[in-house]
Amino acid sequence: MIVGHVTGAYGIQGWIRVRPYSAQADALLNAKTWWLEKSGLPKQDAEVMQSKGHSGDVVARLTGVADRNAAEALKGNVVYISRKHFPALDDDEFYWVDLIGASVENLQGEQLGVVADMMDNGAHPILRVAMPAQEAGQGAEGKPASQPELLIPFVGQFVKTVQQAEKKIIVDWGLDY
Repeated sequence: MIVGHVTGAYGIQGWIRVRPYSAQADALLNAKTWWLEKSGLPKQDAEVMQSKGHSGDVVARLTGVADRNAAEALKGNVVYISRKHFPALDDDEFYWVDLIGASVENLQGEQLGVVADMMDNGAHPILRVAMPAQEAGQGAEGKPASQPELLIPFVGQFVKTVQQAEKKIIVDWGLDY
């Protein structure tokens, strides 16, 4: 499962900085093998020598990454780990990665789009919903709108149900918000 991406080097001794896709990076911190993938190239195994949390990110030292230049070369890689390293969840909990690709519908039955990403603004998570092309609208001079997405706070006031099995999220949100 995709759990984050490499944002660059950390220090001069070959450590990398990884931006996790969840607030708790337990799975990243506990896994001893990661898989890295960049721009459609085959995944490569990465043995984790050390890892720790740092300012909301994870910093890690990987086998074979000896200096800052080697660490910088990994920037942009997506990080995968085995699902078996994920901590168990309660019945009403789910991982953000499981929401990516879910369809989003409002209480009126209108399709708002598909979850493209999740982000955290510090107060609460936010759904980034990619809108269908016909809903995105036109910008100036007939060009496509620059941001065909909705940002929906992932709080009970707006998110009414998450149907994981159906990959569907029902929200109290309008197309014109």
